[in-house]
Amino acid sequence: MALLDLWHNTPDQLNDKQVHQLIAFAGAGRLLDDSPCSIEFRAFLASVPAKHLQTYSDQCLSEAFDGSGFALQDIVNEVGARLGAAVRPGRYRGTQKHTGQDGLWLFPNGRSILIEVKTTDTYSINLNTIAGYRKSLITSGEIAEDTSSILLIVGRQETDNLEAQIRGSKYAWNIRVISVDALQRLMFTKEEVEDPALLQRIHAILVPYEFTRLDGIADLLFSAAKEIKQEEGEAQVVPDASPEKSDAPKFAPVSFHEDCIKRVQKKLAISLVKRSRSGYSTPDNKVAVVCSVSKEHNPEKNPNYWFAFHPHQQEFLAQYLSTYVAFGCGSGKQVLLIPYQTFQPWLEDSWTTTNDDRTYWHVVIYRKGQKYELRLRKGKKAIDVTSFLLVSDA
Repeated sequence: MALLDLWHNTPDQLNDKQVHQLIAFAGAGRLLDDSPCSIEFRAFLASVPAKHLQTYSDQCLSEAFDGSGFALQDIVNEVGARLGAAVRPGRYRGTQKHTGQDGLWLFPNGRSILIEVKTTDTYSINLNTIAGYRKSLITSGEIAEDTSSILLIVGRQETDNLEAQIRGSKYAWNIRVISVDALQRLMFTKEEVEDPALLQRIHAILVPYEFTRLDGIADLLFSAAKEIKQEEGEAQVVPDASPEKSDAPKFAPVSFHEDCIKRVQKKLAISLVKRSRSGYSTPDNKVAVVCSVSKEHNPEKNPNYWFAFHPHQQEFLAQYLSTYVAFGCGSGKQVLLIPYQTFQPWLEDSWTTTNDDRTYWHVVIYRKGQKYELRLRKGKKAIDVTSFLLVSDA
């Protein structure tokens, strides 16, 4: 795959390329159903950071080009995958043998969402045709009537005409509308949270339901902000049982996950995509990494680093065949990469903290010169983890 090879080997060469230029590198350079170009382009989209998806969709909407609608369709489907759906891409053009929906998103909770992507709502959309796609999938047994719905994803935020059309139709309780921009904001929100219950709320926004009472939307906004604040500070909260409590670090949020992940990608010779605040996996979902970072505390006398590890991070890693935990110690230049199978037994002897609605483990690492030690509860011998330190590029 020429396009994907370019991304893996020389990604900087693609940073300033427009969508139509990227497509030109794939296959024969034209998006067609079941074509090598389409396969390569979708594989490329599955490998790039979320911010690139936003840039590419903006380009499709601001400067139309031959195949820009097809490209937007693929980009939106990849956003669905980033939101946690198993995505079945639709066809660019329907045929007598194939229904014409733009995609089908299957969520872990059993919900199925048939999507239709439109660059604008300037023209009336034939809702009967789109509803027919859903009916056909129900008839074939691919989705269930009571757990499926339709989502119209529109490039422009002005959707008054389309909303009025839906409200006046018999499909009002089966169809919802969202702009590409709002859908991407949900994707970015998902990247900053990890609580499974919160992820379910994000998925629920895409499903038709009665909007008279807005508690669900308010809960999502409040919960997202609360989780981000909690996870920024909890790694610095020292449990009462810690013998180093007098040296307890004060709250000081840091964020250099991406620097750490670049080191991990180079070490493992893989491409990783961000799935949540700390969770990353390869596009083929075979390898996963949970990455946590800490500032360096007491650097002059006794350098040490504090991290939190959560049950939901365990659940995330349990979905994959090959798994690791990565700890950024002070900066992206000091990264410990430990196979999860090796790391998991150490949690039994780690300190824990229980708050109102969550319990998590403390991962406490001290540095002595060039050596790194994982400190455990009182009475347990520290573990030398120096061998897991990634060699510096410098």
